[in-house]
Amino acid sequence: MSEPGTTLLIGWVACLGGGLLLWLWSLRRRDASVVDIWWGLFFVALTWWFRFRGPEATGLQLAHALLVTVWGVRLALHIAWRGRGQGEDRRYGAMRAAHGPRFWWASLGTVFWLQATLATLIAAPLFAVHSAHAIDPALFAIGALIWATGFFWEAVGDWQLLRFQRNPASRGRVLDTGLWRYSRHPNYFGEAVLWWGYGVMAGAAGAWWALFAPLVMTWLLLRVSGVTMLERTIVHRRPEYERYIRRTSTFVPWPPRANGAAEER
Repeated sequence: MSEPGTTLLIGWVACLGGGLLLWLWSLRRRDASVVDIWWGLFFVALTWWFRFRGPEATGLQLAHALLVTVWGVRLALHIAWRGRGQGEDRRYGAMRAAHGPRFWWASLGTVFWLQATLATLIAAPLFAVHSAHAIDPALFAIGALIWATGFFWEAVGDWQLLRFQRNPASRGRVLDTGLWRYSRHPNYFGEAVLWWGYGVMAGAAGAWWALFAPLVMTWLLLRVSGVTMLERTIVHRRPEYERYIRRTSTFVPWPPRANGAAEER
């Protein structure tokens, strides 16, 4: 096996091992949502592994590793704080109910090892940057600017939502101020943009093939674990959300419409 293949294989196996430990922890806590805390940290660990295995570090590669670390650690801390005292996330609760007594075993593959495998695949742009011998600094700077834009929307959107949810006066209401005035999911939009920043940085290393990763991430956020899953039940829990849908863009930030349905963006 080639050296890049060995690097990726070891990284994947390490993520599977981490997923196994998280699964054992989840059995003890009876809470599969602990895996979400570690989603961003999978990428942090993989990035520093790629850096260790790559050629002698340049300033751009160290800056890239720092960006990944800032994003991953912030996301982990946010999810841990958000879930404090809340019990298992309703998504995993629904899976637990669907699988019944088999969930304890099924969750190892369908939750923990699946996320570990997805993280290894989606980390392709990170691998590309740290295995490169030359990086275009101008294009890398454009990617970093895209990353910063996405990080702003994700971090500020998360903070605004958490502050809203922690306010007792918000019970039953819908957050439609701040960034949430322009998008129903500004934090998910920000994460998608951030990953396109990683893709452009990989392009600066000559690895445009790695753009499949932000494509996959955007698809996951829109159609699988993000927007679609969240909005499946929220209208029933918060009737006001239906009016919010009619005036607010789904994903891409856009000025709210005064009347009628929001255009799907």
